Amino acid sequence: YYLERLYPSYGNLAPRDIASRAAKRAVDSGRGVGPLKNGVYLDFATAMARIGFDTVWERYSNLFEMYERITGEDPYVVPMRIYPAVHYTMGGLWVDYNLMSNVPGLYVIGEANFADQGANRLGASALMQGLADGYFILPNTISDYLAGLLGTAPVPTDDPVFKAAEADVQERVRSLLAVNGRYSVDHFHRELGKIMWDNCGMARSAESLKKALSEIPPLREEFHRDVRVLGDDRSLNQSLEKAGRVSDFLELAELICTDALHREESCGGHFRVEHQTEDGEALRDDEHFAYVGAWEFTGVGSQPELHKEPLEFEYVHLAQRSYK
Repeated sequence: YYLERLYPSYGNLAPRDIASRAAKRAVDSGRGVGPLKNGVYLDFATAMARIGFDTVWERYSNLFEMYERITGEDPYVVPMRIYPAVHYTMGGLWVDYNLMSNVPGLYVIGEANFADQGANRLGASALMQGLADGYFILPNTISDYLAGLLGTAPVPTDDPVFKAAEADVQERVRSLLAVNGRYSVDHFHRELGKIMWDNCGMARSAESLKKALSEIPPLREEFHRDVRVLGDDRSLNQSLEKAGRVSDFLELAELICTDALHREESCGGHFRVEHQTEDGEALRDDEHFAYVGAWEFTGVGSQPELHKEPLEFEYVHLAQRSYK
C-alpha cells in the first residue's frame, strides 16, 4: 500500500498524475508484479471490508467482469494488476461564454471544451461537465443561435470555401489509397506508440525527447511512402479512417514532444526528470511557464510557431501542490 505510505492524508485518493508516477516508481524500483513484473496491485479487499461486497459490486461489477474476461482472474478474490498509461492530450478547444468555438455554429461540450491543458483530467469531472453542458446550457445557447438564422439561405455546396475543403479532403484520401505500400496502418501505429511510450511517457527528459524528435519524422515519411490502406473510398472504410487518424497522430506526436522539450518544468501530467523536488515531486516554474502554449502549424518539416496564452489568476494564487 505504497500510496498510503507516501500520502497518508489521501492514500488512493491522490490525484491521478501523482498516483501514476508513484506506480511507475514502484515498478522501476523492482517491486512490479505479474509475469513481466510491470504492474502493481489494485486491492479491493479493504474496501469490501469497509463498505461491503454488495456496494463494491454495484459500483464496479462491469469493470470487474471485463477484467476477469481478459485475465481469467476474479478481482473480488485476487488483486487486480494495473499500470498507468499516459494522457498525451488533456486539453480542449477554446469556447466562448455560450460554449461556441471560434467556428460559428460549432459548439463544444464536455471535457473537449477545457482549453487549458490538464484542466479536464486533473481538476474536473468530464462526465459531470458533459451532463451539465448538455442538459443546462446547450438547449438555451444553440436554440438562441439558430433563431438568428431563421430566414437565411443555407450555404450552397458550390460555395468556394466548401469546394476548397472538399477538394482538400478528396486529395488526402486519394493520396493515402494510392500509396499501396508493404506495411499496415497498425504497424505504423505500433511503431509510433513505442517511440512515445519509451521517450515521452509519464516521465520524460531532454535526452529522451530529442530521441523521439529524431525518430518521428523518418517514421512519418515511411508511412506516406509505404503504408498499405485496404479497400476504397466508395463505402465505409475503417482502414482508411484509421490511416487518416494515424497520419494525424504522427503530426501530433511530434508537436507534443516539441512542446514537452520546450517546457522546462514539471507540471500536472508533464513530468521532466530534470525538474523535480528532492522527494520526487513535480517542480513547476511559474515565472517562465504560466501560460498555455498554442502552437501554429507552419508546414511539414518546418518548426511550428509558439503563441503564448498567459494564465491569469485574479482570485487565487499559484502555489505548489502537496499531498503529503
